[in-house]
Amino acid sequence: MHPHNLVVIMSDEHHPRAMGAAGHPFVQTPNLDRLAARGTLFDAAYCNCPICVPSRASFATGRYVHELGTWDNAMAYDGSVPGWGHALQRTGHRVDSIGKLHYRNVEDPTGFDHQYHPMHIYGGYGMVWGALRDGKADFSERAHVMMNPMGAGTSKYNIYDDRIATEAETWLERAAGEKHERPWVLYIGFVAPHFPLMVPQDILDLYPVDRMPYPRLHPKNGFPRHPWLEDSHCRHPVDDGLDDERRLLATACYYGLCTWVDRQVGRVIGALERSGLSDTTRVIYTSDHGDNIGARGMWGKSTHYDDAVGVPMIIAGPDVAAGRVCHTPVSLIDLAPTIMDAVGEDACAWAEIPLPGRSLFEIGSTADDPKRTVFSEYHAFGSPSAAFMLRNGHYKYNYYVGYPAELFDLRVDPGEAHDLASDPKYASVVSSFEAVLRTLVDPEATDAR
Repeated sequence: MHPHNLVVIMSDEHHPRAMGAAGHPFVQTPNLDRLAARGTLFDAAYCNCPICVPSRASFATGRYVHELGTWDNAMAYDGSVPGWGHALQRTGHRVDSIGKLHYRNVEDPTGFDHQYHPMHIYGGYGMVWGALRDGKADFSERAHVMMNPMGAGTSKYNIYDDRIATEAETWLERAAGEKHERPWVLYIGFVAPHFPLMVPQDILDLYPVDRMPYPRLHPKNGFPRHPWLEDSHCRHPVDDGLDDERRLLATACYYGLCTWVDRQVGRVIGALERSGLSDTTRVIYTSDHGDNIGARGMWGKSTHYDDAVGVPMIIAGPDVAAGRVCHTPVSLIDLAPTIMDAVGEDACAWAEIPLPGRSLFEIGSTADDPKRTVFSEYHAFGSPSAAFMLRNGHYKYNYYVGYPAELFDLRVDPGEAHDLASDPKYASVVSSFEAVLRTLVDPEATDAR
């Protein structure tokens, strides 16, 4: 594969199926759809921790959360563990960021030559209150704040995203007129579709509230939550503050924000085309995690169901197969080797220890490997205990310390409605998954940390 420039676009909280290219029946994402049409879409892509700050630390380094100790939204990446940015700098590549990173602060050496309009955790310490996991903290009042404001309008995050798209357009136009000895990497971070659920009226009009589907598997309709999920909900009962009308409005606003971020992505792609960089620049689009969108009466992230732990993943540009859907399971830790591979460097040799990830350019250009295992973990806000996820083939396994495990056959149950873990017919599958999990991590010892 020839070395080329690379643009990495990361949104925040984008459900893996909330794109036309991913088969959604009505969400309008024409720019992402066109990107997928001229590239490769990975339909089994995951984050390595379904909450912002830990997920982005894994993205930065290609390493798992339990290795980094970035357990929650108060423990952000600070550059002390080398990441792909440092490796690019050492090998003489220009590497800049525009927008949301959610690392610790701008002063830390996190591997960027310049950060334009960076967004990091608040005050360098982030969501400290969310790190409490003794069961005594009551976050009920904060839970209801999460869904307010909601509706038509313009939030400060919409304004921020617009500013980031404008800066990206300017950066690319300037880069097109400059001479670079080696390919450059530009990271662009948008906030949408992260709450607040505020979206411009013209976009919200695309999603009439009375046509929105009711949240799947909602307890109100007789679907009991898993005990771990129920305990998590009780710590942060967002859905309890909503009536049916506001649940549907929240759904409409969320999908509207997916369209909003798609428009910003379209501006970036348009700038590449106008500046003549399309033929020499690859593009990656992904998100730090997904969103439950009310499924099981849960909003936001913080679960290991595909709604929240899944992410969109598209690669496009020179030497990338066009119009392909790759079924090999991948995750955000694969992006560190992918970024290095894109610019012509060894994918993993730069790391201090062997990395578990592989370049998506390599994975996307070879036959599907549905048996590849991907791993995620969660220790953060709202968790009554540590939770772990493995995806391999058509099975998905969730392990909770102190709670029953879950097993889903995604081939026949993509919505994860039927837990097979207690079915004796699947005992060997459950046992095999647990054995694999324990080769990666000691769940109980990690929970005790």
